[in-house]
Amino acid sequence: MAIDVKICGLKTPAAVGASVEGGAVMLGFNFYPKSSRCVTPALAGALGQLVPAQVVKVGLVVDADDETIAAILAEAALDMLQLHGHETPERTADVKARFKLPVMKVISVSDAADIAGARNYEKVADRLLFDAKPPKTMKDALPGGNALSFDWSLLKGQSFEKPWMLAGGLHAGNVAEAVRRTGARAVDLSSGVEDRPGEKSVSKIKEFLELSKTL
Repeated sequence: MAIDVKICGLKTPAAVGASVEGGAVMLGFNFYPKSSRCVTPALAGALGQLVPAQVVKVGLVVDADDETIAAILAEAALDMLQLHGHETPERTADVKARFKLPVMKVISVSDAADIAGARNYEKVADRLLFDAKPPKTMKDALPGGNALSFDWSLLKGQSFEKPWMLAGGLHAGNVAEAVRRTGARAVDLSSGVEDRPGEKSVSKIKEFLELSKTL
């Protein structure tokens, strides 16, 4: 048994190579300018050429307008768009229709109401991703990648019409418990395989992907 893994926020050929060789099913490229993991469309396009066809290349955007998304896709051949902002169900459907790509909608979670709100996206998104909502008191918080977890018990016993992934503060030391408590069969991580924000560790990527094959 193994869980599917998406490694997000990739910036270097070494990190991409380790992710591919370790068996990640999705690779994420971050286009949010305020993130230390942000890459240019040109760099994402170059890194994407190192990714075999069976691995899904995902572009993370935050409340991006059509012009921004079009500029990214002009240089980076992506397979999926990840909407990590406050995009409404209507905007989610519009992005999918306009750019003819599958869409993953991130649901920021702090309580049961947030999980319930995910139902509004089941008809329009191709995949859901549950991530921790940063507290309002957190200075310089990003939409995701803050190394924060949420109460995993909120997902216990839940089922959704679309495939879903778990994110938020996951790393080799807690992923087994996270999977056990939520029933997740796919996880997304970024900070959990870094030496510092924005700097991926090849050894941590390899360690996590090896561990994921036993879960």
